[in-house]
Amino acid sequence: LISSATKSLRMETEILEKKLQDAQMKLAEKDGDKEKEIQGLKRLISELEFQLTMEKSSNESFLDKLRKEMKHKSDELEKLTQEKTQLIHSLSQVQEENSALQDTVRRECEERFELTAALGRAREQVLELRRLSGTLP
Repeated sequence: LISSATKSLRMETEILEKKLQDAQMKLAEKDGDKEKEIQGLKRLISELEFQLTMEKSSNESFLDKLRKEMKHKSDELEKLTQEKTQLIHSLSQVQEENSALQDTVRRECEERFELTAALGRAREQVLELRRLSGTLP
């Protein structure tokens, strides 16, 4: 009976040891698979970090270009604004000068009209004097 029980226990022990070895092998395989998966994920993370770095660099370069262009456009706008202000000032001066010249022309025309009228009166007086002097001895 003891021999049979011992034999039965040995067989059970062998079966359990075999199951333990199988479980350990499966665990080792799973550990290997997990390690491969971890290595793959680490590689993927490295690639993504590299891509992110490249994207950041590209974006920073693009932003620098945009900033430079914006600065250039801002300087250009400021220059054009100054030119516009100068042109408005010049236009104002020219308009004032034009107004003064129109005023001068108007006054000279009035003077010419007055002189023409005075000359006409003087001619009439000279003619009148000639007529009168022609009748006098």
